[in-house]
Amino acid sequence: MRPLVAVLCFLPSLGLADVIRVDSRIVDVTVYPQGAKITRVADFSMPEGDHTLRVLDLPHTAMLDMVRAKVEGARMGSVSLRDSFVPPRGDSDSAAIKAARAEVERREEALRSRQDDAAGLRLAREAAETRIGFLRQLGEGKALEGAAPDTLRDVARMVGEETLAARRAVIAAEAEARGIDRDIAELKQDLEQALQALQAVQTGGGPTNLVEVSVSAGAAQTGKLVLSYYSAEASWEAVNDAYLTLGDTPGVDLQRGAMVWQQTGENWDDVALTLSTSAPSGRFQPGEVTPWLRRIGEPYRAAAKMAADSLAGAPMVEPMVMMEEARAVSLHGLIYNYGYPKPVTVASDADGVRIALGDVHFDAAIRAVAAPQWDETAYLVAEFVNGSGELLLPTGVTQLYLEGEFVGATATDKIAAGAEATLPFGAIEGVRVNRVVTRNEGDAGILSQSNEETETVRIAVENLTGRGWPMRIVDRVPYSEQEDLTITWQARPTPSEKDVDGKTGVLAWEFDIAPGDSRRIELSHKMQWPKDMLLR
Repeated sequence: MRPLVAVLCFLPSLGLADVIRVDSRIVDVTVYPQGAKITRVADFSMPEGDHTLRVLDLPHTAMLDMVRAKVEGARMGSVSLRDSFVPPRGDSDSAAIKAARAEVERREEALRSRQDDAAGLRLAREAAETRIGFLRQLGEGKALEGAAPDTLRDVARMVGEETLAARRAVIAAEAEARGIDRDIAELKQDLEQALQALQAVQTGGGPTNLVEVSVSAGAAQTGKLVLSYYSAEASWEAVNDAYLTLGDTPGVDLQRGAMVWQQTGENWDDVALTLSTSAPSGRFQPGEVTPWLRRIGEPYRAAAKMAADSLAGAPMVEPMVMMEEARAVSLHGLIYNYGYPKPVTVASDADGVRIALGDVHFDAAIRAVAAPQWDETAYLVAEFVNGSGELLLPTGVTQLYLEGEFVGATATDKIAAGAEATLPFGAIEGVRVNRVVTRNEGDAGILSQSNEETETVRIAVENLTGRGWPMRIVDRVPYSEQEDLTITWQARPTPSEKDVDGKTGVLAWEFDIAPGDSRRIELSHKMQWPKDMLLR
């Protein structure tokens, strides 16, 4: 349990102050990538003297040690905080919840009424069937033996008429029961819809914490209590849509947005919403480097011998969418705050709200890229420089569109202002690539006892589309860090780039390929090593 009391400042001795219950409302929320700062405001009126303002609105997810209070219109004293033994709030349901609950009760009563009608019909049908059984026994019994013909005729007529009436009653009851059954099915469906409507408005409203603020004034006053606190149960994430248009001047239009979720246990109704890139729940200070003490000593020979024995002969192993746009405010380029211009509502445990962060356009360089080791066709990528002047936030999902058609989605890293970026936009089915590998005879695959191995790779690129493409082909040759394993290679044509992105042995060729044209690349390498060694 957290500490129950935190004292912010002091007043003279308060004695037994009157408790004034005040209701607060959320006016401002700043959401971080994880967590949120919430600000509540409560208006109050107080007579002269010392009093205590009691607030029962803070949700159980509020971090009590991070609650801060300010009072306007009176002098503030101590602030008491409690997360257990909290007094009841009383009736705090909204008008919408009360109306939805009343509708559920009305439909429940209608359903019970029709179920009672159905029960009454079942009783009537059972009574009619009992009459039919009695009349049948009467007609077949010995009580009429020796009766006069007129008596038998009258009894037979009575039995027939009563049996007919009873059977008609059964048929009528069954017909009416079918209608009632249909009504009951419809009423059950209506009740289920009413329950869903109640659940839709009955978000939030979980356990709450207690905040009591001591105040004093020399005369009757009206004032305002402002409470701010943090909850870890909220988050936001950038979600973008990237549209690539081709033509004479290719470009990428980035529609930036953010998804906001919260499970704080309270609803944010018509609040001023700000999204911040600050991460108070994450790391915010540099790491500490501690002294590194090394020692030497006699080796543990038994352990060393056991290790040597165990390794003897073993091979070595290598180690919801809002139309308005939030406006960005940069705090010295370190933190970006996006303030949404209109009030926003986010229900706890229910809503996911999408906020627009504004659109930006980038001129783009496009090219067809293929890795023939894995690809049979080329893929379209767009390269651009972030000239927006803002940090482009990392996303869990950026949806990709080529000339307005959806081609896929990808996660993206943050892109600093002025930095280069690349986005993929799907396969170019008309740019075909083929890779054929030829190895020397006797190649044993992964493990080989030959002291030499050669391999030749032939790559063919063919453009079957109606436009020319700047082309980039990426492949590789093996490399060695051992003197006894020598590797030589050659390529025709010469690669445009070696050790691509710092990856040793990865090569790239760049060229333009016209419609209907084809290109060839040949890449070969030779590896040599001692006969008593294994190639891995």
